[in-house]
Amino acid sequence: MNLLLLQEDVQVFLVENLNQKATSIALKKSSFVGINSKELAQQLVGKQKAKVKLPSWFNNLNIYYPPSLNLEQTSSEKTADYKANLISGTTLVDCTGGFGIDCVSFAKRMEKVFHCDLNEELQSIAAHNFKVLGIKNIESYTTNGIEFALKQKKINWIYIDPSRRNEAKGKVFFLEDCLPNVPLILDDLFKVTSKILIKTAPILDISVGLKSLQYVKEIHVIAVNNEVKELLWMLDIQHLEEPVIKAVNLSKNKETSVEVKLGEESYAHAILSKPKKYLYEPYASVMKAGVFNWLSQNFKVEKLHALTHLYTSEELIEFPGRCFSITAILPFNKSGMRAIVKCKTNVVTRNFKMSVAELRKKYKLQEGLDRYLFFVTDHNNKPIVIDCKKISV
Repeated sequence: MNLLLLQEDVQVFLVENLNQKATSIALKKSSFVGINSKELAQQLVGKQKAKVKLPSWFNNLNIYYPPSLNLEQTSSEKTADYKANLISGTTLVDCTGGFGIDCVSFAKRMEKVFHCDLNEELQSIAAHNFKVLGIKNIESYTTNGIEFALKQKKINWIYIDPSRRNEAKGKVFFLEDCLPNVPLILDDLFKVTSKILIKTAPILDISVGLKSLQYVKEIHVIAVNNEVKELLWMLDIQHLEEPVIKAVNLSKNKETSVEVKLGEESYAHAILSKPKKYLYEPYASVMKAGVFNWLSQNFKVEKLHALTHLYTSEELIEFPGRCFSITAILPFNKSGMRAIVKCKTNVVTRNFKMSVAELRKKYKLQEGLDRYLFFVTDHNNKPIVIDCKKISV
């Protein structure tokens, strides 16, 4: 750490240049003694990312930011706070502490949090920031977090965010290929705790994750502003029933969620129908959860096609997703497409033979605001276009 970066004149410079490209700062000679341009650029990138991802950290001028890769891999404040609300107790070990965002949120709920990371520089940065933020119940160590946890007599919670980068295999997607290899060490971890929380990338297939893990009590699919950010796996050695899957969408002032027992989807039935008065598009987290038939049955809405995961109804309902008012239904043919050529619209495809880019190019479709064109396959296996307007909720 170069603490000269926290000098007031340096911080003023970074704030004044917040809208500049970091590359332009990196290519210029630094005007600050003892600070090189690469270090300045790193702090600028950190502040730029923190403005959206870590708003309360952004407002503190004494926060020291790590390399951008470490910041990209960390949780946002929104998702960290969500995780913290899932736990309670006395002690938690964060085995893969990193920049420490999750630890700060955990510290609001636990009496003591142990932050562990093998990267000495990253650990020292996190420890500095904990002190700056006035957090006194986090102990930070440069150590192997798994080994640290296994040396403890009893812990309420163990938290692990396995690295999706394996030195031998590069970027990986299976839990067994991540570092640490969680499935391999679960039995040992359960000797010192009864509860484990694991964060994985959203690309991990839920069915694959279930085959790799034991004692899964809950799976949380977390989206922020309709973009899936992470999967959370809550393991409890005392839980022997089927898991619950919870699909959550966090927006600025709202949290929307659905909760389903994993087996319910297998015996739920969807009714297929032509488009009616309203159209519903499930949130990305709900799509990732894969509860398509359950949505139809539980919310009493019809699906457009078995593989077209859009829903419709005659009466407007509250739905875990975006809602639209249908203004027209067009056949996907020459006569039908004449009505939309060169129009300004959002374009969405579901179970359709052409991509959004291909459709925009072929029909000269420009970007729009409230108007949406859904290119889909209907319940009769015919391609149609649903012209609709988004309903603000």
